[in-house]
Amino acid sequence: MKAWAVAALAVSSAWFAAQGAAAADGKLIYVQTCAQCHANGLAGAPKIGDKAAWTQRLALGRAAMLTTVFKGKGGMPPKGGNASLSDAEARAATDYMLEQLRTP
Repeated sequence: MKAWAVAALAVSSAWFAAQGAAAADGKLIYVQTCAQCHANGLAGAPKIGDKAAWTQRLALGRAAMLTTVFKGKGGMPPKGGNASLSDAEARAATDYMLEQLRTP
């Protein structure tokens, strides 16, 4: 393999790894953005971990929930009001919140 190809592969691998690491920290994103409403149910937001509050939303499926996250709905602005979040970061925060609904 040519040296320039190896260098390009290394750079692109590092970029993708950094993107994955940023997106993978759903808990941190939740704490920084989503918890403002989802920790206490502000403005009708379903509380994190409250299975009853999430039942109707879960019935719509993950794709519909992500549409709500990306576009906003009701009192929730797009991406929880943090327009700087990438779609991957918003997904990671959503996945973190959904993980909190699992029965141990």
